[in-house]
Amino acid sequence: MTEQRSRQIVIAGAGIAGLTAALAFSARGYPVKLFEQAKQLEAAGAGLQLSPNATRILRRLGALDHLLPNAIGPEAVVLKDARSLRELAHVPLGIAGETRWGAPYLVAHRADLQAALMAAAAQRPDIELITGARVTGIAVDPQSVAVTVETDGKTAEVAGGLLVGADGVWSSVRAELARTAGFATSRFSGELAWRATIAADSAAGQVFKQIAAADRVTTFLHAGFHMVTYPVSKGSAFNLAAFTKGERIAEGWSGHVDPAILSGAMRGTAATLSRLVALAGPWTAFPIHTVEQRRWTMPEGIALIGDAAHAMTPFAAQGAAMGIEDASMLANMIADFPGDPAQGLAIWENLRRPRVQRVLKRGAVNRLAWHAWGPVAIARNLVLAARPAEKLVADLDWLYGWEEPKVVRR
Repeated sequence: MTEQRSRQIVIAGAGIAGLTAALAFSARGYPVKLFEQAKQLEAAGAGLQLSPNATRILRRLGALDHLLPNAIGPEAVVLKDARSLRELAHVPLGIAGETRWGAPYLVAHRADLQAALMAAAAQRPDIELITGARVTGIAVDPQSVAVTVETDGKTAEVAGGLLVGADGVWSSVRAELARTAGFATSRFSGELAWRATIAADSAAGQVFKQIAAADRVTTFLHAGFHMVTYPVSKGSAFNLAAFTKGERIAEGWSGHVDPAILSGAMRGTAATLSRLVALAGPWTAFPIHTVEQRRWTMPEGIALIGDAAHAMTPFAAQGAAMGIEDASMLANMIADFPGDPAQGLAIWENLRRPRVQRVLKRGAVNRLAWHAWGPVAIARNLVLAARPAEKLVADLDWLYGWEEPKVVRR
């Protein structure tokens, strides 16, 4: 295999993880071919939270400057009881958070982040994006990975030194590997995410301002559901994301679900919060799928990143951040071991797994605490009330202050 082919990086999926990987590999001098199944890039979902562990990487890769004009830096994360609307906890962010963790905490539309990554990628001539292209076959040998790609009914083979599967929870790359190498598939978590975006000057927006400040992330806690809210679009709108138990719906980013599931889960909440949810409709429901993948790499030159490797529930607000971390660290490990990509892949996976597992555990704890009821909810509220803001902030240092580990070759 020629030197040029051995350095060619093939990435499936031009979402957040895939675009970040393209930028990260390009920054280390690798040419990138980025294949996206959709003919036009359309970001799924509405809003997202980007903690400092993610924005630090985006800044280094040149994407943060493109995002900042359309993002908002909330002043705090606030937890409230959905029945009484009483504030349970307050975690300061803003300038204090950026000073502590070295990068901003931002909220934004997912589409704005994708556009920022695309703008940064467009400035890199060694990144080639091909849309309407689906991976339909993978063949490996000791020297290269050959990927069969279907575009407009025609197939072509592309060879490279590394294939990165960044094509999400319903990954085509992982599906191909499931047939040939025993990789896992996604599963429905039993949870539904309900999303709506409301204009700040709408009737729903006015009700929102009665129960939540416009400059922060507010989470309402209840035994049957929880709802996360924050501003987007420079404060002209608010993103609402509620989470309930639910039945499996079509495997896709959205589906038609009986809104009575959401209203039923909200029994006993404050009247103002119920009114907000009613005015914010119609809501779109998203099935939350997870991936519990026993391995993320093949030594022949394949890696799964982001949701393709470890799709998680959103209860730690780290799904996008983990994909960004995966992508950046993968590029650096491959570049740091240019003569032994298999070793680079092994080290990357061994280092990433404990980090992702800790985030998964944090999400599970959050869900348990946020949906607590009865005596458990009372105990939760007492613990939060007794915990000063400084301690709440310090509890996040391991998550938001994360830096890529340095591997010293011996």
